[in-house]
Amino acid sequence: MDTNQLFNIQDAMDFEREALEIFDYQSTQNEVYAQFLNYLKVDVSRVKKVKDIPFLPIQFFKSHTVLSSKSPVVQTFLSSGTTGMTPSKHHVTNLAIYEQSFKTCFDQFYGSVSDFTILALLPSYLERDGSSLIYMVDALIKDSKNKDSGFYLDDYDLISQKLQELNNRGEKVLLIGVTYALLDLIEREKFSLKNTIVMETGGMKGRRKEMIRTELHQLLTSGFGVDFIHSEYGMTEMLSQAYSYGEGLFKCPNWMKVMIRDTEDPMSYLPRGRSGGINVIDLANIESCSFIATQDLGKLHTENTFEILGRFDHSDIRGCNLLVQ
Repeated sequence: MDTNQLFNIQDAMDFEREALEIFDYQSTQNEVYAQFLNYLKVDVSRVKKVKDIPFLPIQFFKSHTVLSSKSPVVQTFLSSGTTGMTPSKHHVTNLAIYEQSFKTCFDQFYGSVSDFTILALLPSYLERDGSSLIYMVDALIKDSKNKDSGFYLDDYDLISQKLQELNNRGEKVLLIGVTYALLDLIEREKFSLKNTIVMETGGMKGRRKEMIRTELHQLLTSGFGVDFIHSEYGMTEMLSQAYSYGEGLFKCPNWMKVMIRDTEDPMSYLPRGRSGGINVIDLANIESCSFIATQDLGKLHTENTFEILGRFDHSDIRGCNLLVQ
């Protein structure tokens, strides 16, 4: 299939057409998904609309090898989690698709990455192997071609100095960090940043107690001296990300869509403003599974804009930006 078409989707009709084509492909080429559809007694030939497509429960990425390609696996991304939890595994056979997805997405939301100095404060992700977030940020750092861009682990003195220097020079900065590390940073120093985007990826990683989003963002906006805190919504099982410019509202790139399922009837969908389970269509997942029923709770606002409300009870706490709301 021509993956370039995915990243050139312009409207809902384009999306519907590409999604149905990928469903037809994955319903036969993905053994796990095909067995799931067979278990549900789905007649694939009768699936004519996106809302007819069954979504694979995200737990299958823990227990099965979810692949729609016969090509060799070149990278396996692993989910984060506490000790003893079974990680999700996203087997990737074509890293070029992932790179095209996150680079095109960044350009769609923020413009050219070469305009930014990217400072990454992601210590807990750097401490383990197989993080898709680290892979993405590392590639963006390299593409920025800026000598000051890089990972700062937990060197708070150095990153504080760098933020102040770049701010004084009026340079555009993206500070992307895991939540607890951003809080650690502003406890050491207060900032008044004029040209910096602060983006939290979520996650206390057991280092701090969970906080509601409004409280967290109030602390961060005050500590960094910015008007809004940006957020990234992604997970190991997806090759695309949604971004929020603030206020907790996320928007998807053109090849990704969020639908809200009824928690009592997983094949029924709820209108805007009603809370339920989040289903994600990620067309960049063409070689794994593009139709995922997550364990996140949320609700739709405007077209392709959504809010995260939390997680289902007893689901593993892991991933990016899964805050308790």
